[in-house]
Amino acid sequence: MVFFKTPSSFETTLEDQLKDVGNALLNFPSAIDELLTLLGKVENLLANVEQAPSKSMCDALLPSMKALITNEILRHTEMDVKILVLSCITEIMRITAPDVPYDDEKMKEIFQLTVAAFENLSHVSSRYYTKAIFILDTIAKVKSCLVMLDLECDALVVKMFQTFLKIIRSNHSPIVFSAMETIMTMVIDESDDISLALLSPLLASVQQENETVSPISWKLGKKVVTNCAVKLQPYLQETVCSIGVASDTFCTTKVGQAVDATFKLVEDSTILEEDKVVSFSSPIPHIEFIIPDKFNDVMESKAPLFSVLPTVVPEMKQVFRVRLLLLQHYKTRAEHPYGGDA
Repeated sequence: MVFFKTPSSFETTLEDQLKDVGNALLNFPSAIDELLTLLGKVENLLANVEQAPSKSMCDALLPSMKALITNEILRHTEMDVKILVLSCITEIMRITAPDVPYDDEKMKEIFQLTVAAFENLSHVSSRYYTKAIFILDTIAKVKSCLVMLDLECDALVVKMFQTFLKIIRSNHSPIVFSAMETIMTMVIDESDDISLALLSPLLASVQQENETVSPISWKLGKKVVTNCAVKLQPYLQETVCSIGVASDTFCTTKVGQAVDATFKLVEDSTILEEDKVVSFSSPIPHIEFIIPDKFNDVMESKAPLFSVLPTVVPEMKQVFRVRLLLLQHYKTRAEHPYGGDA
């Protein structure tokens, strides 16, 4: 049985005001100034509503909740309206958390609009900047970004990461950096699987050259990768090879350590005895002699190259050494497809 709090006189007044403004919004005023005024009132009223509201407050919220997701309002073309609507919906998500206020399809649309709205953070002087910060910070605090994982919005999550790393500025409020770090860390920690698409922009951001080109983006990427080093390490080796950069091009400390930890395994005598390491004094000219059928199959089907190695090289720690040789050889073969000399 669910028990609701008895509303106070302040809450009763707030409920009445919410009903009035919500019903007015349902009528969709044609004049944009009137629409903006109503949305501003809704936003201010919602800010006073606490989480776990009373039943009567829940009823008072319904008109506004319905109005905000009508096509006329949610898909309005004016940016002023878009930002105010998202700010109101973010408040509603805060109030209803951890439950979501709308069905799956509507939530997907809301998240798409939200990620697009984050672009407004790139200009501190923009009149939408403060609203965008509020939306970002609230999403981080109530963890509503995790709903994107439940809804399998994988491509949208990647876009969000890319947006954060692209728009972060040194003159942003510390709240912006902190909220982005929190969101990205939570998403990675709660993900069942880390895709190459998600990890690649992170690793690109922490390359040493980016420390000079975009130091704040480098710092954000470094913080997130460091926070998630344990979760990310199983994925780092293959991703580093896939994006074609050496481990020593990444930043130092925990980020660099996490990125090249697998590379260093073959050098750690406490983990692997030297006489068990497959090492070569020079690159193998023809890798086909080691895995002739598997290698050719991979090239034809574009299957994950390294997934076949354990079937050919029984000792897994040897795979790490062979991976690098395969990558180098693959690049050479790509440049000279008929096997001719350079």
